[in-house]
Amino acid sequence: MPRRIVIQQSVMAADEKIAARIRKDLSQRGVLMLNLIGSPGAGKTALLESTLTGAPFRSVVLEGDVATSRDAERIARTGTLVIQINTKGGCHLEAHLVDKALEGLELDGVDVVFVENVGNLVCPAEFDLGEDHKVAVCSVPEGPDKPLKYPHLFSQADAVLLTKVDLLEHLDFDRDLFWGDVKDLNPRAQMLEVSALRGEGVPEWIAVVDRWIRGKRS
Repeated sequence: MPRRIVIQQSVMAADEKIAARIRKDLSQRGVLMLNLIGSPGAGKTALLESTLTGAPFRSVVLEGDVATSRDAERIARTGTLVIQINTKGGCHLEAHLVDKALEGLELDGVDVVFVENVGNLVCPAEFDLGEDHKVAVCSVPEGPDKPLKYPHLFSQADAVLLTKVDLLEHLDFDRDLFWGDVKDLNPRAQMLEVSALRGEGVPEWIAVVDRWIRGKRS
């Protein structure tokens, strides 16, 4: 009797191997890597600017965009080394792109690699870049319903940052709904409210990153 043999393999298998190699290499070096994921305009770049100017740790930024280097130029003005990755139409970064950006990069003395992913709440959450933690970034103007609309990201993230909280007094944003949904999806996540404009919540965010760095090296 003829037999049917089914062989299944992830379409992302090759990229997943690269991600695993990146993770192993950075672990050996004691370098933390964070994958910041959020919509266009969520405030990822502004968050990084505030973080990099106030943090005690040394950082490198990989800046993911479909086109232009404008966000990378903003990061460079903080004095931080930044590598631009343009996807030329791709809606997310992949491990092979991160690997190429890291290639030949001097990481001695670097504590953390920040990856600012392409603005998108869907595809970036699906791809492993070799990061230690995914960080979900969502802003007050986007409304409080994003966690349930994009559960994959918010259930995976080790930290959820609500940005632009300086606008809460001007917008009808249901804080209880937002954080309630986050807690239902992912009660283990770090949950912070941040205003890069005013600096609110930034020290607490920096403390989380610093704790992650020390935790990795211990």
